[in-house]
Amino acid sequence: MKYLLILLLPIILFAKSSFITPMEYSSSLYKNPRGIGCNNCHGANGEGKIVAQYIHKKEKKSFFGPSINNINYSKFYRALSIRKRGMPRYFLTEKEIKALYFFLQQKKIEVGKSEK
Repeated sequence: MKYLLILLLPIILFAKSSFITPMEYSSSLYKNPRGIGCNNCHGANGEGKIVAQYIHKKEKKSFFGPSINNINYSKFYRALSIRKRGMPRYFLTEKEIKALYFFLQQKKIEVGKSEK
């Protein structure tokens, strides 16, 4: 079912003719959805990354963007639809959320192929 969604997502997102590919659209959206790109906190492929390190009460702490490339679509959708501490609110459309998920799934496939 998951792979069927990945295969059908470009058709759903881009049923009308477009001058850019589904991957180009989703990549540009991931890098800059509404001013602050997902890649700034979640990494180039959604693997997560440390955003800032700081000292609080003489203890070293880290603020990080979690990995988002291994979660299912419903959890991904919910995360973008509710207010979370540290996560900007983007007010994305359902089409944009699907495009972002498509991008992450494609990047996961690319990374998996390069590791073999």
